[in-house]
Amino acid sequence: MKSFSYTITDPVGIHARPAGILVKAVKPFQSTCKITKGDKTVDLKKLMALMGMGVKCGDKVEVTIEAPDEDTAAETIEKFFKDNL
Repeated sequence: MKSFSYTITDPVGIHARPAGILVKAVKPFQSTCKITKGDKTVDLKKLMALMGMGVKCGDKVEVTIEAPDEDTAAETIEKFFKDNL
């Protein structure tokens, strides 16, 4: 299992455009990819669940990736967060 923490720096937080791009980037992986904020955890492959978390600028999230391609998935997701959120 791979995981990393990230503090959202985008002034709008995780909104529709980056959420949609993130879901598309995660879909090809076999791994189970989840994001946690506080006591709420959702699948990164589910757009509406991701947007429903209400992640705002300054929020700290934990991303966990588990399964056969977790190394590649973790690199891709962490890079996306750094570049876009």
